[in-house]
Amino acid sequence: MKRPSAFSIILVLTCATAAVAGTIEGKLTPDSVVYVDTIAGNTFPAPAQKPLIDQKGLKFNPGILVVQVGTTVDFQNDDSVQHNVFWPSVGGNKKEAHNLGTWPRGDKRSYKFDQPGVVPLLCNVHPEMSGYIVVSPTPYFAQTDASGNFKIDNVPDGKYSLVIWHEGAKAQTKPVTVAGTVAAAVTSTK
Repeated sequence: MKRPSAFSIILVLTCATAAVAGTIEGKLTPDSVVYVDTIAGNTFPAPAQKPLIDQKGLKFNPGILVVQVGTTVDFQNDDSVQHNVFWPSVGGNKKEAHNLGTWPRGDKRSYKFDQPGVVPLLCNVHPEMSGYIVVSPTPYFAQTDASGNFKIDNVPDGKYSLVIWHEGAKAQTKPVTVAGTVAAAVTSTK
């Protein structure tokens, strides 16, 4: 009896994987965030990569960052003045408020975000500074480009709730069905 080669097994697995994942794409207001909400019974490993929010020119850069639950974010001060980073809540939950303190140029502080939701970033030294971290419960998320387009690839087939967030607007939830390579189109207005 002839055994299948490793190449044949890999090819079959690759084809099988491609048949059970699809794409969610659409057009929203620029600077919007879209993500697949919690999927019952599924947990996802936290990414090892630590994204950076820089404080430079009296701004948080990037002004909006999207991460998956469990991600550790680095906050670095590259201004010639001291900065502070704090947030009054995570997803509206004031019990998740946190203050990283104040630190000088060149220093960095880190924080692991374990709860999903929008995190409004503030600096108590410079009240004009603000930014956002949107913590997604799944690895299926995107931020729109300058034209408002977004694309989320490799979403497993199924029915989901899609959360759409934009600064200054109430988050919207829309049902979406992903089936194979068929793209589920989503549009919204602010």
